[in-house]
Amino acid sequence: MKLDSSDIDAIKSAVADIDELYGIDSVSYDDQKRKLHLAYDALRLCLDCVEEILEKHAVKTSHDWWNRFKEEHYRFVDQNVKENAKKEPWSCH
Repeated sequence: MKLDSSDIDAIKSAVADIDELYGIDSVSYDDQKRKLHLAYDALRLCLDCVEEILEKHAVKTSHDWWNRFKEEHYRFVDQNVKENAKKEPWSCH
């Protein structure tokens, strides 16, 4: 996720808070590319939870078309994982 903020202290604080969330496997920030890298368990967490923390620290995400496209894709995948976890698995053999 590309960030659109220049306050590195706010970003570091937000990354520390995100790292505390239950379900986060890893989180890092590349300050040269201004990208936040996340790995998380979609059953326990979603992209909206991460964005709430970013908003709390006044860190904005980029609003370019590629970042918006990726965010919507991640939201779709998160929802799909949650819906599939509720269904009972079946097999025909």
